[in-house]
Amino acid sequence: MPGHRSPLAAITIAVLAVALTPAQAQALDNGVGRTPPMGWNTWNTFGCNINETLIRQTADAMVGSGMRDLGYQYVVVDDCWFDPTRDSAGNLQANPSRFPSGMKALGDYLHARGLKFGLYQAPLDRTCAQYFGSYPGATGSLGHEVQDARQFAAWGVDYLKYDWCSPTGTIDDQVRTFAKMRDALASTGRPILYSINPNSIHEKTGPQRNWGDVANIWRTTEDITNVWNSGQTNGYPMGIQNIVDVNAPLSGHAGPGQFNDPDMMVVGRGGMTDTEMRSHFALWAIMAAPLIAGNDMRNMDSATAAIMKNRNLIAINQDPLGLQATQIGNDGTRRILAKRLSNGDVAVALFNQGGSTTTISTTTSAIGLSGDSFSLREAWTNAVTPTTGLISASVPSHGTVVFRVSGGASGPVSRIQGAGSGRCLDVTGASRTNGTRVGIWDCHGQSNQQWTLTAAGELRVYGNKCLDVNDNGTADGTSVIIWDCNGQSNQKWRFNTDGSVTALGAGKCLDVPGNSAVNGVHLQIWTCNGAANQRWSRI
Repeated sequence: MPGHRSPLAAITIAVLAVALTPAQAQALDNGVGRTPPMGWNTWNTFGCNINETLIRQTADAMVGSGMRDLGYQYVVVDDCWFDPTRDSAGNLQANPSRFPSGMKALGDYLHARGLKFGLYQAPLDRTCAQYFGSYPGATGSLGHEVQDARQFAAWGVDYLKYDWCSPTGTIDDQVRTFAKMRDALASTGRPILYSINPNSIHEKTGPQRNWGDVANIWRTTEDITNVWNSGQTNGYPMGIQNIVDVNAPLSGHAGPGQFNDPDMMVVGRGGMTDTEMRSHFALWAIMAAPLIAGNDMRNMDSATAAIMKNRNLIAINQDPLGLQATQIGNDGTRRILAKRLSNGDVAVALFNQGGSTTTISTTTSAIGLSGDSFSLREAWTNAVTPTTGLISASVPSHGTVVFRVSGGASGPVSRIQGAGSGRCLDVTGASRTNGTRVGIWDCHGQSNQQWTLTAAGELRVYGNKCLDVNDNGTADGTSVIIWDCNGQSNQKWRFNTDGSVTALGAGKCLDVPGNSAVNGVHLQIWTCNGAANQRWSRI
């Protein structure tokens, strides 16, 4: 639904292995949402009380305040924009008293200012406001998917928010129904970012699967509210801490064109301290969440502007690799998230979930970097400090310190594609559990296929796991797994000029059994022979 809508001693948190839901779905390839969308939505502040004057004033404020130039480009008109009845041909219409100029004119106004146009609709018979009786009619898209998609394209819509808003339907029903509009949008030929919410008044299906085959962004939680902790595991409404608990473990689902959506931001809407608001924004940024503002842009105070215009955090959020930070530590009080960036840097968030100031520490090795000389750029102060490997800060209660870590030796992130199979090196089921087999799977942009070759010869995934020859084996057919990086020879690899990859400890090559090209086949080491099933390339 749019909106029921004493200091502890310093410790270094041990790496935490977190198993994720399998993330093998093919990404929706519609050319948009390659990084998380940024913009503004009407609902959090205005609900149904919207009109074209408000939207135009907000657009002008986004341009005048510099928000547009920082990347906030989508202006999304949520529920209650439409006439309660369709016209005689079954077409959606703008509410004539609220939007007398029509939706095409509104889209033109936004486009003329370098902004993009978003609209709300629902896949069943009613929108959320209609379901709860706060707006008349029943004008959902059920049975009108192709017609409505064509109408959106004709109006110049760039972003569709599509909200289930019903207690009915299985998860398979949802997938099929959401896919109808996905396909209808594609048939228009207009690139429209597709945002879905499978949670409204429904079992919380958002975190149950990777929706990247269906939408560009999908809600993982119930609706946000402007409190720190609402006490809800995943129920209406949710505070910042509650949302992070659900969304942080889902990093394996994110990648260019497909992102977990922990809901619109509530920065600038009161209800929390400045420290909590800063954490909210920082955590959304490092989790590769859409940065969709929900405050009144026309009356934004300086504290709110300083948070939402933080260039360091926006750059982390908008990094072209499109990775969501991986959770590498969480002891209940201290949570550490690390997000690899396209230039080899790593962004690290030190998040204090506790009630008093504490010191949170990790190391460059734990986040996948090697070497002995690094720099830490703090996102809020922009201060740069050197380190030989320790990453540490005193963090206030509910605060988050974010560092961008540069230096050391880390190769670029890449996928590793087999010459014989055409498929990529893949951690089975996107698991982070030690001992998980590594196989081949259709190449995609998710974190279980993102590998870094370090200067030490490690092939790292998730920042802190290494490609490992099981039990230091040397025999042909020994399996290949992931394990906590430990510096041993069975975790050292060499890319050779002929495309083969040698396991240095065993002196044998990374091999696809039987030259198979079948998804899910597990890898092994085998005597090097130069065959196509032993040749690989980084893409």
